[in-house]
Amino acid sequence: MALGGLARRLVADGAINEDDAIQATKEAVKEKKGFVPYIVENDLVASQKIAEVASDEFGTPFFDLNAFDFEVYPKDLVSSSLISAHHAIPLVKRGTRLFVAVSDPTNLVAIDEIKFHTGLSVDAVLVEEDKLASTIEKLLDDSDSNFADFDEDGLDDLDVVETSTKDEDEGVGDGSDDAPVVRFINQMLLSAIKKGASDLHFEPYEKSYRVRFRIDGVLQTAAKPPLGLGPKMAARLKVMSNLDISERRIPQDGRIKLKISKTKAIDFRVNTLPTLFGEKIVMRILDPSSAKMGIDALGYEEVQKQLYLECLDKPQGMILVTGPTGSGKTVSLYTGLNILNKEGINISTAEDPVEINLEGINQVNVNNKVGLDFSSALRSFLRQDPDIIMVGEIRDLETASIAIKAAQTGHMVMSTLHTNSAAETLTRMMNMGVPSFNLATTINLIIAQRLARRLCSKCKEKADIPVDVLMKEGFTEEQAKAATIYSPKGCDACTRGYKGRVGIYEVVRITPPISKIIMEEGNAIELNAEFDKQGFNSLRKSGLVKAASGVTSLEEVNRVTTD
Repeated sequence: MALGGLARRLVADGAINEDDAIQATKEAVKEKKGFVPYIVENDLVASQKIAEVASDEFGTPFFDLNAFDFEVYPKDLVSSSLISAHHAIPLVKRGTRLFVAVSDPTNLVAIDEIKFHTGLSVDAVLVEEDKLASTIEKLLDDSDSNFADFDEDGLDDLDVVETSTKDEDEGVGDGSDDAPVVRFINQMLLSAIKKGASDLHFEPYEKSYRVRFRIDGVLQTAAKPPLGLGPKMAARLKVMSNLDISERRIPQDGRIKLKISKTKAIDFRVNTLPTLFGEKIVMRILDPSSAKMGIDALGYEEVQKQLYLECLDKPQGMILVTGPTGSGKTVSLYTGLNILNKEGINISTAEDPVEINLEGINQVNVNNKVGLDFSSALRSFLRQDPDIIMVGEIRDLETASIAIKAAQTGHMVMSTLHTNSAAETLTRMMNMGVPSFNLATTINLIIAQRLARRLCSKCKEKADIPVDVLMKEGFTEEQAKAATIYSPKGCDACTRGYKGRVGIYEVVRITPPISKIIMEEGNAIELNAEFDKQGFNSLRKSGLVKAASGVTSLEEVNRVTTD
């Protein structure tokens, strides 16, 4: 395969070997990317080296994008779709000349397209690929959150599956007036998915309105649309969720299924809440792919993972997953269910509500209004020849008693509780009135968990923390001397130094000595002492392991765990 001019020059300069260049060219074509973006994304050649070689080879002037003032960026000249498609940014217009930033001066298609759409003479300016990519992403994100900018195609016809059959114009104005509202909401949903948000908040206040995304567990403002459009946005979201748009006095729950491609759909769980200045709407994003991540992606230490897998392999007993709302309990349970989900096994779940549909598993949506609560669902399961039962949450003695009876009669039972640690889970169930001997003989494993933000691998930096300070945080002297602690910095590829989240776990197997303490109705202090004696790391210790290995920061461990 013949190499292009830039690839050939990079090979001649020793920046990349010929075989890698040929392979990169093929892969770039296959992925419909430019050669330069592909080799930078895959760390084959540094952006700065490419810019130096390209400037020398083609005589194109080089420019540092960090020095450009985007306040003067001519945003109305070129649509965001054109910028995204051709990986080029218009920088400055002078008379009939337009200067355009590119990372590959051989990208003549981009220059010709921009020339055709603008009617201007186009001059290429060479910039570094990594800076160009991050700048394009920022410009497109800014465009997404600007209520007045709706140049993207297809937002009007976003495919919302199983939406309401009601007249969508009822209470929200005529179609022409509300088209911007429809497009803005669609833009927010797509932007939230793209950024990996877990929740969207639409919030009305006395003098302002804001939309926030929860990204990596922290809320961030995404847009501030005009206050007067708040009621129309609430009505639109309620129509999409099949809710009563005329009812504004009580909370409502609904669901949206958004088809974003031929093969992928995302569910949103929607809740409305009447507040002082209008309805606040919170949407939880339910991505089915999160339930199929695999146990290795969740962040368990090797010993903890093996404990979980061993207990999943047992024919009967109970596994409890505990933690506050938003700590990843559902994903941990679904991961276990996916491991167990085989043709020869009957699995039934009772959830409130069912968050993610799992093929091959019988899922029941709890509905207290008609008397279908956790306990009644559990009773029915026991007449359905089950092998494995999952209860969304144990909230009362009746549910706990039936779940324990099921675990004692040859079934594997999995469930959650809202407690802070493994020891508190046991004391909470004793306080509910569950006999201690039932707990001691039935529970196989307790997993307490939290979610901590991952440090960005591209910008994290070593933190100079004295050994005595690390020892006060919980490290032993030996651990403190060996640990390399990192802190967040922040770059274009992350959010304030963090990107993604990782689980922190306390995984406790109920052993005979622990069973003895339970039978004697021991308190949380006695249980924690025994857990420590047997080598089961507490949440705090597991968090310190993550910090010492550079996965997260000490500040983040302090945020999500306590001593």
